[in-house]
Amino acid sequence: MADLAHYITDYGYWALFIGCLAEGETITLLGGIAAHQGLLHLPWVIAVVALGGTLGDQLLFFLGRRFGGKVISRMKSQEKRIERANKLIARHPMLFVIGVRFMYGFRIIGPVLIGASKLPPSRFVPLNILGAILWATIFVLLGYFGGEAIARFISGFDKRLTSLLFCALVIAAILLLRFWWRRRHAD
Repeated sequence: MADLAHYITDYGYWALFIGCLAEGETITLLGGIAAHQGLLHLPWVIAVVALGGTLGDQLLFFLGRRFGGKVISRMKSQEKRIERANKLIARHPMLFVIGVRFMYGFRIIGPVLIGASKLPPSRFVPLNILGAILWATIFVLLGYFGGEAIARFISGFDKRLTSLLFCALVIAAILLLRFWWRRRHAD
């Protein structure tokens, strides 16, 4: 287990950055747990997660500006969701840009849709940064304080077992939430 801790300490920030370029909730929560365990520094975890999330969405936004029409036209099965998203972008572009990270199923396609909507980069960039900072802070702190709560609850167990158990519980909870969400919003 000491080897795992060593790898997390040495490569954890890079793993967080790469994991947050496209998706990231699970890895972000795990980053918070690693910070709670003292393997990574909390402010740096939040900063790296926000940076990865920002750059990933920037890239998707500019791909959407360039190729969005072609990509969207190929997504026939998602027409209703795309139509709803486009209405939200038109009515509330600021809220959509900030909130797209928190909308299940739109984490990847959302910035592409925003780019295809021709929202100017001068509006997208600052809102994207703000959204990434909020998202990073919330999910990292969820992992951090969730790790603390679980650690207190299982304080009699070996610390390594606690970390593994908590990681498994977080992943299981996220998978269950995604399954529930998909079933609830199946069109």
